Amino acid sequence: MDTRLRSDALLEMEARGLLARLNQIRPLALHETMVPAAMLPLRAALDIERFLHTGRTVLRRRVEDYLTWLRGPGRQAPPAEQQHRFVLIRMRFNSILSQLDMFTEVVTQRSESRTGTWLSGLDVLADDALRITPLITDPPPAVCYLARGPGAAIRRARTKMPGGDLSPAAIIRIPRERMVGHGIASSLVHEVGHQGAALLGLVESLRKDLAARRPSGTREQAVWRSWERWISEIVADLWSVATLGISSTLGLLAVVSLPRFFVFRPSGDDPHPIPYIRVLLSCGMGEALHPHPQWAAMRASWKALNPVAGLPPVRQQELAALEAGIPAFVRALLAHRSPALGGRALGQVFPTAERTPARLLQLHATWRGDLGAMARQRPSLVFAVAGQARAAGRITPEAESQLIGALLRAWALRSTLASAEQITTTRRVLARAS
Repeated sequence: MDTRLRSDALLEMEARGLLARLNQIRPLALHETMVPAAMLPLRAALDIERFLHTGRTVLRRRVEDYLTWLRGPGRQAPPAEQQHRFVLIRMRFNSILSQLDMFTEVVTQRSESRTGTWLSGLDVLADDALRITPLITDPPPAVCYLARGPGAAIRRARTKMPGGDLSPAAIIRIPRERMVGHGIASSLVHEVGHQGAALLGLVESLRKDLAARRPSGTREQAVWRSWERWISEIVADLWSVATLGISSTLGLLAVVSLPRFFVFRPSGDDPHPIPYIRVLLSCGMGEALHPHPQWAAMRASWKALNPVAGLPPVRQQELAALEAGIPAFVRALLAHRSPALGGRALGQVFPTAERTPARLLQLHATWRGDLGAMARQRPSLVFAVAGQARAAGRITPEAESQLIGALLRAWALRSTLASAEQITTTRRVLARAS
C-alpha cells in the first residue's frame, strides 16, 4: 500500500493544508483600505481584532496538537478516530472563516466612496441611541453595514456567532435603499432597541408582567396574548419612538407599506406585529410619550391608505379588537417596572421631555440649517428634529437627504479625531509612567 494513502498520512496533509490556510488569514487592520473617517470605532476595532486573533490562536494550537498526536500515539489509533478528531477541527476552522467573513463584510464597505463615512457616522448614532437612557452607561460597541432588501437586522453583542463564540460587538444591518434620510435612523434605532432591551432584560420582564395583567375575557385574552407574542419587536419600536418621535413612525411606514395582502396578513408565530396594527401601535406609543395632534392625523392617514373594508368580517373584528386594546396595552407598557429600571417606570427612562414636537420644531428654527451647530448635538436628537421638521413640512426630502449625508460625515470625522486624541493621550500617560 502506498504510504501516502495511509489514513494518518492523508489526514496529516489535510491538517497541514488547513494550518497553511489559517496562517494566510490577515488581521482586518491589514485587510482593507479606507479613509480614517470611515474606520470602525476604536473600541469596536480593538475588540473585533482581539476576538478574531484569539480564535485563530486557539485553532492553530488545536491543529498543532492534532498533528503531534497524529504523528505519535494517534498513528496507531483507528482511522475512524483520526477522522473524527480532524473533522471537529475542520468544523471549527469553517466557523472561524464565517466569523471573519461577517466582520469583513462590515469593514469592506468602509472603502466605498461616501458610504464608508456614512457608516462611520451611523456607528456614532447607534452608540448615542444605546445611551439614550441613563440606565445604560457602558454599552457594547456597535458597527453598521448595508445590505439589500427592505428590512434591518441586528446580531446583538454577546450572542452566539458561528462556532458558539460570543460576538464582541453589535452588528447592525441597514437596508441600502434607506440611505440617506430620516428613515435610516428609524431602522437603526429600532435595531438598537433590541440591544438595549437585551441589556435591561426587558423582554423577559415585560412578558411576565403582561401575563399577569392579562384580562379574563376570551377576546381580551387573545389580544393580550398577541402583545406578549410581539413584545420583543414592540419594545424595539418603543425605543425608536421614544428616541426619534414621529421620525420613527414615518420610517416605519416606509418599511410596512406593502401590498394589501401583507399589510393585513396574520403574523402567526412571527414576532413582528401585523403591519397594519404595528403602525397604529407606533402612533399609540408616540401619542403617550410625545402628546400632539399629529399622531391622530398619522393614524387617520394610515387607515385611509389601508381601509379594512373588503376584508372578511371575522378579520375585521380581530383587527378592531386589537386596535381597541392599544391604549390599555400602551399604558401597561409604559408603566412597567423591573429591577433593571432602577424603580422607574419604562416610560420614564427616556428623555421624552426634551423631545416634544414643539421643542423639536423650536430647535429646527433655532439651528436654521447650521451644519456646525447640528453636528455638535446628539445625533439621535438631530434625527428627531429632522423627522419632526419633515412631518411639519418645514424641510423637503431633498434638503433633508443632503443635510443628513453631511451630518453623518461630520460625526464620522469627529469620532475619528476623538479616537486619535484618545490614543495620543494614552501614549503620553504611558511615556510619563515609564
